[in-house]
Amino acid sequence: MKLRFLGKNSTPGDSPTLYASDPDSYVIQGWKVFANDLLMRLDVPKGQTVIEVPTELFEHLTKDGHETGEIKRFTAPIKIVTEQGTCILQGPEMHDPEALSQMRMPDYETCIEVPKSSITALLEENSGPDHLGPA
Repeated sequence: MKLRFLGKNSTPGDSPTLYASDPDSYVIQGWKVFANDLLMRLDVPKGQTVIEVPTELFEHLTKDGHETGEIKRFTAPIKIVTEQGTCILQGPEMHDPEALSQMRMPDYETCIEVPKSSITALLEENSGPDHLGPA
């Protein structure tokens, strides 16, 4: 799987990153979630993982042809929006060796792969109330 770097929100030691991939998906690199209070609110099936990223990371979607990267709907793969303004996302953990070899990822981070359509849907106006509460 080939990745195309879209952008990152980085400070020393932190590097949430957004990639577009060749099979019409996005790969999202973020901090592994270990907080039991958050994990207890989710049903995480085998093969999936939970990451946290700043909402600003999605601003890089403009580099993939989207007019905006502003999240307007907080639905899957976003599971929780924290009081700090970060998003808790859940999805299939990335294990593709070719893709992983293209990334620089500290031990406390991991990445998920989600269909582009799932992320694109987050940019559309919400027709109903958000069902996600603050963490």
